[in-house]
Amino acid sequence: MQLDSLYQEIILDHYRTPHHAGLADPYDVEVHHVNPSCGDEVTLRVELDGDTVKGVTHDSVGCSISQAATSVMSDLVIGKPVSEGMATYEKFLELMQGRGNVEPDEEVLEDGVAFAGVAQFPARVKCALLGWSAWRDATAQALATQGAANEGVKNA
Repeated sequence: MQLDSLYQEIILDHYRTPHHAGLADPYDVEVHHVNPSCGDEVTLRVELDGDTVKGVTHDSVGCSISQAATSVMSDLVIGKPVSEGMATYEKFLELMQGRGNVEPDEEVLEDGVAFAGVAQFPARVKCALLGWSAWRDATAQALATQGAANEGVKNA
């Protein structure tokens, strides 16, 4: 089996049976992101436990790339410190912006390496980044809310 076929199969597997699909409680922040160029949508919930990503659930509508990338993203960040999840996001972003010229780090990106070919199609890069952008936004909001709550406790 060629590498491209394997990558396509990974994307299709995550599309057909997305991990962490369905919006679950409890959660700290919910965001909704839309890719205006194609109409893909994702609603994503993030739950943090301190600085660790405790949960990520999503409900998404759109192409196989956006839905599969959101599934892969959730696998890669759940149970990890937020800083590690953000570093993984940066690696995925670098891969997507590399126009096919960036060698993916399989140790960091795991199934995310399957999206290496997507980077050659600029119109599809936004699809692959939709769930990641929603996660980054939701996590930043959750951290800000935690910080404000902790500040309130200090001032009480």
